[in-house]
Amino acid sequence: MKRSKIQHQTLKEKYQGRCAYCSNLLGERWHADHIEPIVRNWWNGKCEHPERNTLENFNPSCPSCNIVKSMSLDSFRKIIGGFITSLNRDSTQYKFAKRYGLLEEKEIEVKFYFETI
Repeated sequence: MKRSKIQHQTLKEKYQGRCAYCSNLLGERWHADHIEPIVRNWWNGKCEHPERNTLENFNPSCPSCNIVKSMSLDSFRKIIGGFITSLNRDSTQYKFAKRYGLLEEKEIEVKFYFETI
């Protein structure tokens, strides 16, 4: 969906210029994320849910959250919740940082910024 400059700025300010998911301040290059994904088929350019391509279905997002999300909010939440498991399994640097007390793991429910304000 093509947005006007006013719509683009309004979307950026939806959460005071912050990413709806992680709360980082949005820079010059930020993404308009579909809250409920439209599911683009890259091989033919069509969307599986074109009815979701509305302004109400957009959240401002930092590029990293938007690139990882590409799914429903519940699925995104589950993916983030599983990061600790995969870091403990796959990352030597993470395990070293943990061993030397440089980080602390917490078992908490993943809440997105827009859910807390």
